[in-house]
Amino acid sequence: MTGTESEAARTRGEPDLHTLEQAVGRAVRAPSIHNTQPWSWRVQPGRIMLFADDGRRLVATDPDGRDLMVSCGAALQHLRVALAGVGAATTTLRLPDPERRDHLATVRICDGLPSHADSSLFAQLDRRRSDRRPYASGAPDAVVDGLRARAGAYGAGLVRVEGAARSRLVQALDDATAGQPHRPGYLAELLAWTHRYSGARDGIPRQSVPAAGVQGDGAHLHRFPAGTMPHHAALGPDAGTLLVVTTPADTPQDRLRAGEAVGSVLLAATAAGYATCPLSQALELSATRTRVRNEAGGVEYPQLVLRIGRTFGHSGPVPETPRRALSAVLR
Repeated sequence: MTGTESEAARTRGEPDLHTLEQAVGRAVRAPSIHNTQPWSWRVQPGRIMLFADDGRRLVATDPDGRDLMVSCGAALQHLRVALAGVGAATTTLRLPDPERRDHLATVRICDGLPSHADSSLFAQLDRRRSDRRPYASGAPDAVVDGLRARAGAYGAGLVRVEGAARSRLVQALDDATAGQPHRPGYLAELLAWTHRYSGARDGIPRQSVPAAGVQGDGAHLHRFPAGTMPHHAALGPDAGTLLVVTTPADTPQDRLRAGEAVGSVLLAATAAGYATCPLSQALELSATRTRVRNEAGGVEYPQLVLRIGRTFGHSGPVPETPRRALSAVLR
């Protein structure tokens, strides 16, 4: 943009570049596969552009790029919440350039007031964590209904899986966790992103992963090598609610919107006092992905599994996972 355009933006009362960059700084608090943070951003007066960083895609873990798109969608939703929190209304153009597949979205500042649905979640951007420990209880129907409405605003479904179907879904997660190490390159990726160098600002630190020993149906919690966080194994199996995020089709835009729905659901659950954790492993293998689809009704396409529940009273807080410096993600 030219200096004249920048001055015009200031005259209209739009957020300045520093404010837009700070919004990106909050957007990158979104969850991502293995905390790879597979995104980059370009900030210009009145608009922010989101790009996929294909150099951070996990080729063995995420061969079709589903996890990358869902991760970027969550960051896109967090960006709008961050902008809404400073009073900026926005419009979003998804996949705006067919010649640039890495250009996932452009968010423009527009006239008017931000949506309450976004601004009400602003305080949760710095509070949300992925809590991989077992949960003492799940979420009641009223909470799930509210989260389902959040997902529906992005064209996504949110299917609660219960009873025998839940047991089969947990088995699919367990089978994926057991099967993935046999895929070429998977263990190397897992090692690279769970044993980062000292001072790294990405990847999964050991203090964010429960120690070994979860009993009962908690094997699906062990995607990562045993960490150092207490897990209270003696308290029994995980009782969290399992929700499957679904979309009507399986296009890149569907996956991006699924990620936006995930971002909204996770922030809303945090606001309601619930712990959350995304579970993607069963969607990364075609056989277990089919099983997840069957347990979620067999119609729409599953994009991610979410675990939501109340933590044990003496579990303690989850440490913050690192994030790359803003200068590293801005183009």
